[in-house]
Amino acid sequence: MTQNTPKSVVLVGGGHAHALVLHALKTAPLAGAHVTVINPGTTAPYSGMLPGFVAGHYTRRELDIDLAALAQKVGATLIDNKAVSMDPDQKLVHLENGTALSYDVASVDIGITSRMDALPGFKEHGVPAKPLGEFSRKWDAFRTSDGPKRVAIIGGGIAGAELAMAMAFALRNQTDLVSVRLLDRGQILSANSDKAQSRVRKELSANSVDVMEGINVTAITPTGITLADGTTIEANFVVGAAGATPHDWVQNTGLSLQDGFIKVDRTLQSSAQGVFAVGDCAHMTDNPRPKAGVYAVRQAPIVLQNLRNAISGAPLENYDPQSDYLKLVSLGGQRAFGEKRGWGFAGHLVWRLKDKIDRDFMNQF
Repeated sequence: MTQNTPKSVVLVGGGHAHALVLHALKTAPLAGAHVTVINPGTTAPYSGMLPGFVAGHYTRRELDIDLAALAQKVGATLIDNKAVSMDPDQKLVHLENGTALSYDVASVDIGITSRMDALPGFKEHGVPAKPLGEFSRKWDAFRTSDGPKRVAIIGGGIAGAELAMAMAFALRNQTDLVSVRLLDRGQILSANSDKAQSRVRKELSANSVDVMEGINVTAITPTGITLADGTTIEANFVVGAAGATPHDWVQNTGLSLQDGFIKVDRTLQSSAQGVFAVGDCAHMTDNPRPKAGVYAVRQAPIVLQNLRNAISGAPLENYDPQSDYLKLVSLGGQRAFGEKRGWGFAGHLVWRLKDKIDRDFMNQF
C-alpha cells in the first residue's frame, strides 16, 4: 500500500451508532480513508419506534434508517450482505457470499437477537423479536390477515411487555377472537424497579394482556405452545422476546468475548488493535451497562473520533457512560411511562415526549 492509498475503514453492521457515524461524515469526512458498510439490507429499523409501529402509530417506512442514502451522501460503499467471521490477524471480514473484505480499522455494531432456536419448534413456528426487520414484516402480515388472533410473547422483560401492550392495542377492534398472553419462566419485569413494575403491570391489565408467570415452555407447535406439565396454549403468532442474545457468528471474530458479547475497553476498542465495537453487541468491561439504545447513541461520536485517531496514530479517547438515563416505555396506546432517578410518571404527555425524541432522532437522517 502506498502512502497515498486511502485507508480502509469497515463498519460491520448498520446499528444506531454506525448510522450516526455516517450522518456525521457528511460534515466531517474521514480524511485519507474510504468507508465501507456491511449490512444485511439497505435499511436499518430504529428500535425506539418498534412498539409504536406494532401498535399502529407509525408506518413501516417511518421505522427505517436509509443506510443506502446515508452511504451515498458521504461517498461510502454499502455492501448488502452479512458478515460471518473476522480475522484480526489478516485484517479481513468474511461475508456470507464467500467474499472477504480487508480493513485497516473496523467497528462492529450488529445489535443483538432474541432467537430461541434451542426451543423445539421455535425456528419453524416462532418469530424472534429481533432482528427487527424480520419481526416487523411478519407482524404486518399477521396483523392484516383474516381469522382469530392468538398471540403469545415468551419473555416478560420490558421489551416483551411493550410488545404485548402494543399488539393488544393494535388488535383490539379487529375481531372478538383476540388474546394476547405474556409468558415468563419467572416473574415478569424482574430487572426493573418496583415503580416501573407496578405501573407496567397495571397497564398490561388495562390492555387486557394475560400475564402468565412461572411458565416453563418446552416446545412451539403449528397451533401453539406446549408447557412442561403437558398442557398447551393456543397461539397462531408466537414471539420470542426472552433475553439479549449475541449473534452466533461473533464467536468467529477472533475477539475476546464476555458471554458472547465483544469485550471493549474505555476507548471502545476490542482485544484487537484498530477493531472497535459499539451498541448492544459490545460489553464495556470497565463500565458494564444494560442493553439500551441510549448508550449506542452516546458512543457514536467517540467511536468516530477513535476511528480517526486509529488511522492517524493519535491517542484514543475514552467513552464515559452516564450512570442513569430517562427510561421511556410505550404503553400500547399513545401513552408512555417515564422513569429517571427514582421518579416515575405516565400519560399522554410522556408519549408526546417519547414521540418527539424518536422523531428528532430519525429526522437527522
